[in-house]
Amino acid sequence: MGKVGFKPGTLIYPLPAVMVSCGDIDGEKNILTVAWTGTICSDPAMCYISVRKERYSHHLIEASREFVINLTTQKLAYATDWCGVKSGRDFDKFKEMKLTAERGQIVKAPLIGESPLNIECRVTEVKELGSHDMFLAEVVAIDAEESLIDKGTGAFQLNHAQPLAYSHGRYYGLGERLGGFGFSVKKK
Repeated sequence: MGKVGFKPGTLIYPLPAVMVSCGDIDGEKNILTVAWTGTICSDPAMCYISVRKERYSHHLIEASREFVINLTTQKLAYATDWCGVKSGRDFDKFKEMKLTAERGQIVKAPLIGESPLNIECRVTEVKELGSHDMFLAEVVAIDAEESLIDKGTGAFQLNHAQPLAYSHGRYYGLGERLGGFGFSVKKK
């Protein structure tokens, strides 16, 4: 099988499709769908989101220096897509998608109640990168759906919530489990 040249681009897929909530639960708030997100450090726990400057949510995050990454599920696929193509300048996305804005443990940005896992974040640095600004953030709290926590191990079982993934313009569910971390070197 041969290879062909392809123009440089962002082809690292799949990615999580997440809804980022921002603003103030008691004031102006919004939801932004992003796939440019991920973990950048485990100690301290840190992550990032990248947002175009012209997006309505950009100024809310820049001003408050807080946001919440809300993991999505197959049940939230329609809302995830809708919140990604509609602007908060024109719509109250919580109201339109019948999503519940809940108070978090630490940040003023609202959590999305229907999300199985909410990651409360405080911005530590903003990197201007061209089309997007990257908001580097410390994870300051996690809000997890109790029914998804394994009672024996205490592990969060996101796979039971049917997480949503994004790959090159399309949404997907996760497939079958192929192994666990370190399975390739375990002794038989």
